[in-house]
Amino acid sequence: MIKRILTLTLLVYGFGIKSQTIYFPPLTGNSWDTISPSSLNWCQDSINSLYNLLASEQTKAFIVLKDGKIVLEKYFGTYTQDSVWIWYSARKSLTAFLAGIAQEEGYLNILNKTSDYIGTGWTSLPTAKEDLITVRHQLSMTTGLDENYFDCVTPSCLLYKADAGTRWVYHNGPYNLLKNVLESAIGTTLNNYTTVKIKNMTGMGGLWILVPSLNNNYHYFSTARAMARFGLLVLNKGKWDTTTVLGDTSYFNQMTISSQNLNLAYGYLWWLNGKSSFIAAGDTVITPGSIAPNAPNDVYTAAGALGQYISISLSNGLVMVRQGLSTTIDYTGLVLHNNIWKKLMNLSCSTNSNNNYDNISELYIFPNPFSALITLRTTVPLHNATLTIDNIFGQTVKQIKNINGQTVVLSRDNLSSGLYFIRLTEDNKQIETKKIIITD
Repeated sequence: MIKRILTLTLLVYGFGIKSQTIYFPPLTGNSWDTISPSSLNWCQDSINSLYNLLASEQTKAFIVLKDGKIVLEKYFGTYTQDSVWIWYSARKSLTAFLAGIAQEEGYLNILNKTSDYIGTGWTSLPTAKEDLITVRHQLSMTTGLDENYFDCVTPSCLLYKADAGTRWVYHNGPYNLLKNVLESAIGTTLNNYTTVKIKNMTGMGGLWILVPSLNNNYHYFSTARAMARFGLLVLNKGKWDTTTVLGDTSYFNQMTISSQNLNLAYGYLWWLNGKSSFIAAGDTVITPGSIAPNAPNDVYTAAGALGQYISISLSNGLVMVRQGLSTTIDYTGLVLHNNIWKKLMNLSCSTNSNNNYDNISELYIFPNPFSALITLRTTVPLHNATLTIDNIFGQTVKQIKNINGQTVVLSRDNLSSGLYFIRLTEDNKQIETKKIIITD
């Protein structure tokens, strides 16, 4: 039976408190120290269950580090340790880290107007409104620009929706222009800067590449181990062993805490767990609860489309990396992210792990608002569940019975625009109720 959880007691037996000593692999070569799962009291059956989930979601590579050492590393299909894959929006978090370095070196001030770096007229806004937008607004997704032209970076697509700092929405256009901001500030290419400031310091491979099929925007490509190196660097708060890569602790802390009070689960291009509410990518509605209720509260994540993750828990000394595709199309894949952490937190062979976390489910909805189709996804499969849609007067306007699986795609049919409530029940017990908004 699936239960809705209002609070979560984390199962941390077998992880322990983060060690004072973190291992760092050599800058060159393929050697990387490992630690056996059994030494952490992780059961092979539970690991196999995790791998089955990953395989079912078209995963290509998966790595878990414990205090820097590899404890799990798995490649699927023809993908290997040397295979290179796209980070998608997980690259945003790398960009935020680079912005911190540029600011520390005096090239950039994130409180300055964006137009200070890329010139006026970069939007279609009046000058007074454009001047309200700072680099910090780009880092925190609060530019106030209209997200309907999601990836476009030309002025004709960057239209006024609200004053900067008054509205949060996941919007690629203003983010994509951070490349222009950084390159203008530092006086070199983003690839060169990444090489000198991160790759040479940590051994992290990878390259920024222009992808014509993705609206001519630059994406980062690397192996899974390169992602793990970046995660390890962030786990150690910007230091690689004894080498300081990002020494501005104030910026680092700002990057990994709520950057504004509109979406508490978002820092500077990092997703933050353990907050009282969040706005999902592709959504404008505040959803109560954490983005990953089955993960440690201190987790922060670089997350990209189809489930590209660099997910870090400082308290547990863990870095989780995942590359691949996904059965669900969304901007950041946070549903799968929660599912993976649920498995990770239930790996212990201890009898304390008998709390059956696999019976806990959360409901995710995207996009919301929507005009034609909406996707509902639960964190564990449903069995003969019932989905009911009520209007604001409590009247049932749509109902679907005998739902099985994890994903349901609904059309609006003849429903008029407005606010509705979705109720999901199983075995006559309510799992979750959430608001949805239909637009024209």
